[in-house]
Amino acid sequence: MNDMKRHAIRVLLSSLLLLVSSATARAQQAGGAPPPSTGPVTLFQNVRIFDGKSEGLSGPSDVLVRGNKIERIAPAGSILPGAATGATVIPGGGRVLMPGLIDAHWHTMLLSLPAEVAIFTDLGFLNLQAGANAQATLMRGFTSVRDLGGPAFGLKRAIDAGIAVGPRIYPSGAMISQTGGHGDFRFPFELPRGNTTPLSRFEVMGAAIIADGVPEVQRRVREQLAAGASQVKLTAGGGVSSPGPLAITAFSDAELRAAVEAARNWGTYVTVHAYSTASVQQAIAAGVPVIDHGHLIDDATAKLMASKGIWWSLQPFLDDEDRGEVPDAIRHAELDQVIAGTDRAYALAKKYGVKTAFGTDILFDARMAKRHGAQLVKMVRWYTPAQVLKMATGDNAQLLALSGMRNPYPGKLGVVEAGALADLLLVDGNPVENIQLLENPEKNLLVIMKDGKVYKNVTAPPAR
Repeated sequence: MNDMKRHAIRVLLSSLLLLVSSATARAQQAGGAPPPSTGPVTLFQNVRIFDGKSEGLSGPSDVLVRGNKIERIAPAGSILPGAATGATVIPGGGRVLMPGLIDAHWHTMLLSLPAEVAIFTDLGFLNLQAGANAQATLMRGFTSVRDLGGPAFGLKRAIDAGIAVGPRIYPSGAMISQTGGHGDFRFPFELPRGNTTPLSRFEVMGAAIIADGVPEVQRRVREQLAAGASQVKLTAGGGVSSPGPLAITAFSDAELRAAVEAARNWGTYVTVHAYSTASVQQAIAAGVPVIDHGHLIDDATAKLMASKGIWWSLQPFLDDEDRGEVPDAIRHAELDQVIAGTDRAYALAKKYGVKTAFGTDILFDARMAKRHGAQLVKMVRWYTPAQVLKMATGDNAQLLALSGMRNPYPGKLGVVEAGALADLLLVDGNPVENIQLLENPEKNLLVIMKDGKVYKNVTAPPAR
C-alpha cells in the first residue's frame, strides 16, 4: 500500500470518527445521556444539609459541585479530594450547607434611592447604583430575586454575562398600570393625556407603563415579554405609595383576561399587585395564578385561593422599626390597614394551606435594603425557622418556575440535591435552630456560591 492510499484511509477514518462524535453529541442533547459538566469543581466536606424541601438537617455529608450543578452528595468522608481532580476543597466542619435565599418580591432598580431621585436621575447613575446594590444583595445570601417592577433587563444581562455581580434576576420589566392606578406617578400638569402626549418620566425609564383598554393592555404585556420579561406584573388595585385609593379595583375584567391570555401565549404568567378582596377576586376570576400582597382579603377569598392553587406572595409588613414613611394622613391610615391585615393574612394562609411565598418589596429605602435578612427573620412570628427557610428556598423556587418557557435559568433552584443548580450558602451555625444568624450575613455566611462560582469563602483552609 503506497503512502497516498494510506493517507486517504487515515483521512476517511478521521472523517468517520468526527461524524460519529457529532452524532453522539446530538443524541445526548436530544434526550440521551447528558454530556459531563465542565467548569470549576468544588468539594464541600463534612457539612449538614438543609435541603430546601424537608425541615430537618442531614447527617454529616460531602457535596461535590462540578460546573454550575451539584454532581454528588454522599456521607462525609466518602468523596475524597482525589476523586475530584483540581477541586477547591471547602472544609465544612459540621456547619450547615443550604440553598441560596430567594426573594419573591424585589425591585432591583428602585431599591435604595429616594423616589424623587430614582425617578429623575440619569439612567447611567441609576444602573451603577443598582449594580452596587445587586452585589450587596448577593453578599447577603440572596442568590435569586423575582423583580416586580423596574428597568432591570440591562443589569440582568450584565450579571449573567459576568460583567456585574448579583443574584439571578427574574424580571417583569415595567409594571403595567392604568390611568389613576398604582403605578401612575404622573403629575397633575401631565394630565390629560392626548394621542400625541409624550410618555411620562416613569414610563420612559421603564419603571411603569400606563395601559387603558384591552388593545393597549395586550400591547404593553407583549412589549415587556419582547424586552425579556420572565413574567408580567399588573397593578390590579391601589397601593399605599400611589396617588389613588388603596381599595380601588383597577383594571376591567376584560383587560385582566387579555393580559393573562397574552402572557399565557408566551408560556408564562401574570402576577398582580392587589390588596382588597374585590381586586383579588377579580384577578382570580381572570385566571391570574399569583397574588402579590393581598393583606386585606377575607376568609372566603383565602379559601378560594387554596382551592385553585393560587400562589400568595406575602410580605411581613409590621408596625415596627421598618414601618415605611408616607406623605399624608390618608396614606398613614391606609398603611395602618395593611399592617393590621398582616397577621390575619398569614393566619388565613396557614389555615387553608395556601401556597405562600416570601418577599420583601423593599422600595426607595437604603436602610431597609441592609435589613434584608432581618425581614426574613420576622417570619418566625408565624412560622417555625425551618418553615421560613423552606419558604425562602424550595417553595419560592417553585414560584419562579411558573415562568415556564420564559424561565431565564432552566434547572432546579432552591434545593440541595444532585442535579440541582449550585446556589449554596455555608452558614456558621445552624439556622434551623437560630435563624437570627441570617440577620448578620457578613459574619455568619462563610461561603456564598451562585451558579457553581464561589463569590465568598472565609473558611479556614484544610489542615495539611
